[in-house]
Amino acid sequence: MNNIKINTKVLMSGAEYFDDHDAINAYMDDSVPVSVERAAQEHADIENAFTQAGIEVLKVPAPEGAQDGVYTANWALCIDGKAIMSNLPDKRHDTESLYAERVLHGLGKNIIKLPRQYKFSGQGDALPCGKYLFVGSGYRTDKEVWPLLARETGLHVVGLQTVPQLDAEGNPTINSVTGWPDSFFYDIDLALAVISPTLIAWCPEAFTSESRARVQALTDIDTIEVDYDEATRASASNLVSTGVTVVMGHRAPKLCAALESRGLTVITPHVTELMKGGGFIRCTSLTL
Repeated sequence: MNNIKINTKVLMSGAEYFDDHDAINAYMDDSVPVSVERAAQEHADIENAFTQAGIEVLKVPAPEGAQDGVYTANWALCIDGKAIMSNLPDKRHDTESLYAERVLHGLGKNIIKLPRQYKFSGQGDALPCGKYLFVGSGYRTDKEVWPLLARETGLHVVGLQTVPQLDAEGNPTINSVTGWPDSFFYDIDLALAVISPTLIAWCPEAFTSESRARVQALTDIDTIEVDYDEATRASASNLVSTGVTVVMGHRAPKLCAALESRGLTVITPHVTELMKGGGFIRCTSLTL
């Protein structure tokens, strides 16, 4: 294993406004009530797991009234002192974006804004891995931002797309709230995880054939395959790794065993309520 540590400091907010009233992704069901109390406890458990893993956690209040404000990973991509701000769906942009910009500016980050007409889902859709930057497309991020991210980060962008959610007739589903195409892997952090600068865990079935080929062509990146059922049912890929310790969900025993077989320590907080919002462990933390 590469001993270079990653994700050593993260930003978290809070779950006090958590809800799924506006079902802006494929996992949300606004007819099913959520428990803010349980979500807050899970959020605290994730924070404790991060601390146990040796990750420094910086806490800020959640943006007022923002049902998805708990998912700080979507606020930006932070790298080399820069905060490349996201362009979120309107429901999130209006309640989170200015707040996120103020927070990150206050932390001394150089704020970089992409053209508003281009979607960008921040760290949720842009995962640094050594010299590479895995970037999604088709749902929450537009391909037009790929060269912009390459310029700002100096990393080699590996552009990927996951498979769409399909309706009963086999046609791609359009989300009724955002008006954007939807997927059960709408951000690639639901399908791919960076374990170390030379190792990823990914679910090949979650990606289009072209994107699978792009990942498989990276001969200097080792891979662990994530079971499709664990990826969808347990958000297995949505984890945080320091390169030594992995914080992941408790319902993905196959991935847990694969990571432990590589000599990694695995911590598994129980998280179910926060999944109702379509986010999980990686989503609740923005690497600083």
